[in-house]
Amino acid sequence: MRIPENYAMKQDGTNIYDFDEFRLNPQKRLLSRSDGTVIPLMPKAFDTLLYLVENSGRVIDKDEMFREVWPDTIVEENNLTQNISILRKTFGEKPGQHRFIVTVPGRGYRFVADVRSRLDSGTTLPAETPPSDKEFEPIAGAGRYWFATLGLITLICLVSLGFYFLSNSPAKEDPIRSIAILPFKPLTPDNRNESMELGMADSLISRLSEGELIVRPLFSVRRFTSPDEDPIAAGRDLAVDAVLDGSIQVSPEQIRVSARLFRIADGKQIWSEQFDEQRTNIFQIQDSIADRVARALDTPLSGKTTSRPSSLEAYESYMLGRVHAMRLVLPEVEKGISYFERSISADPNYAPAYVGIAEAQRALVMSNDLDPRTAFAKAKGAASRAVELDPNIGESHLALGMIAFVYDWDWQVAEKHLARAVELNPNDAESRILYAHLLSNLGRHEKALAEAKLAREINPVSLIVRTLEGLLLEQAGRNDAAIASLETSVSIEPNFWLSHHILASSYIEKGMLTQAISQSDEAKRLAPFQTHSMAFKGVALARGGDAAGARRILDELLASSSQRHVPPCHIAMLYAALGENGPALDHLERGFREKDVRMIFLKVEKKWDVLRSEPRFAELVARMNLR
Repeated sequence: MRIPENYAMKQDGTNIYDFDEFRLNPQKRLLSRSDGTVIPLMPKAFDTLLYLVENSGRVIDKDEMFREVWPDTIVEENNLTQNISILRKTFGEKPGQHRFIVTVPGRGYRFVADVRSRLDSGTTLPAETPPSDKEFEPIAGAGRYWFATLGLITLICLVSLGFYFLSNSPAKEDPIRSIAILPFKPLTPDNRNESMELGMADSLISRLSEGELIVRPLFSVRRFTSPDEDPIAAGRDLAVDAVLDGSIQVSPEQIRVSARLFRIADGKQIWSEQFDEQRTNIFQIQDSIADRVARALDTPLSGKTTSRPSSLEAYESYMLGRVHAMRLVLPEVEKGISYFERSISADPNYAPAYVGIAEAQRALVMSNDLDPRTAFAKAKGAASRAVELDPNIGESHLALGMIAFVYDWDWQVAEKHLARAVELNPNDAESRILYAHLLSNLGRHEKALAEAKLAREINPVSLIVRTLEGLLLEQAGRNDAAIASLETSVSIEPNFWLSHHILASSYIEKGMLTQAISQSDEAKRLAPFQTHSMAFKGVALARGGDAAGARRILDELLASSSQRHVPPCHIAMLYAALGENGPALDHLERGFREKDVRMIFLKVEKKWDVLRSEPRFAELVARMNLR
């Protein structure tokens, strides 16, 4: 039902809205079940639901929803989409049911459940009082108005009927601009082949990224591996217009692949097909699926040749390397490198395997504190070889550009390769955010934030994009915006250690020291081989007046440094927080000699501000060409 406008305002007390088994109390801002169980909702999700319920039965366009739920605030469409997705999950809606919220393609949303409104006292609001018999008593001249009245009623009914059909007629389908390719599922759970399941998705991601489509990267979709995964729900979580879902069955000689393409707005299946081929023909299957999906979506592919290995062994080893290296923790990254090396042994000219080694070696340093002089020597050789073998792969330039950035400290070469990676893959959000990272560390904050915004618009659910955007906002001095971005990242995926780590840094700069310590502890729990979070925790303790606690962490890092590599910048940061500038500068100079990758933050890291008046610090900044 549609609640009459301003009707509730005429009543004494607060309206309660009942629908299905749910109860909505606007004054107490509570959603509950009829048995009294309270259902927690984030504030904006509650506001979205309240406005939908108050306007039930009416199509509410997106602009109206933005005005009412986010007044005087510029927000992305993804904020509304995520709130709608949260509400559908809260109500237990299954794909295609639409028992509560219906998406009207190209327009907005309509709340379709029957809503009953009553006062807080428990009294159901009365229907509008019917006219009394006295109102129908004959009056002089009434007859002459009868036909006019009947005509007016008829006209009103026709107009209302016209509006009804207009609002419920199918809207023109919006073009599909973004897609997620989910990991393919095994036909039987006990017959899994993870490299093939992820590999099929990864190869299709590469092929479909050649055109104008925005395609979610493997890092974003890899968590959707459950055999009973709902592809429509996954597509909503990934904020895309379409999703490709499939299954794969592999035997020693044969391979069977089934694929289905869905539109997310209405859950409609656009295309499906099954392929049965020799196992060695897997690349032909991938080409066939990519071509059929492109035709179904009426989007052209570029036609450029995708780098392919010469053997199935090289391909499967490469994908196993990807599976392990993406987990980022030390033993898994090392296992990934061993598989990349097997891939290269099987095909010495397969460029992506060299890219895999370069990225894995970088992860050993950035997430696991290995000595950069060892890891980056191998990484640079692998990335250079990848660019030599195939200069048209954006990932090769990305890998080489990041080495020039974090290890060589050659800003011009870094910008050349990172900009080239963006040029080759303009819809790759990761390339764009890493290019923005370089710009930010060089102090070019406005351009960096503009690139970061573009990256987020391309992939609003990417953890690495949102996390690094938070870092760039902090480095630009916009700490409140940084915290908002990072808290969103943590809420999307609580197990991504880097989000917790950078959020701790922003909390420190905001003076929220208890929260900073908690986030540092969580980052350390999730990534136990890195010590950067220990340094941030020590800084928070020192700023909070617990010098003894900060000293204990410093002593622990100093003791560990005699047994393993501990980045000198982490020790220097603790000395600086304790007011011991001499030892802090000694360790920064050691960081310069040992090529500590954290030296790239000297220009923009706020925790070095206590040293900026020191001549030795200014000299280090100049030696790194960061003035």
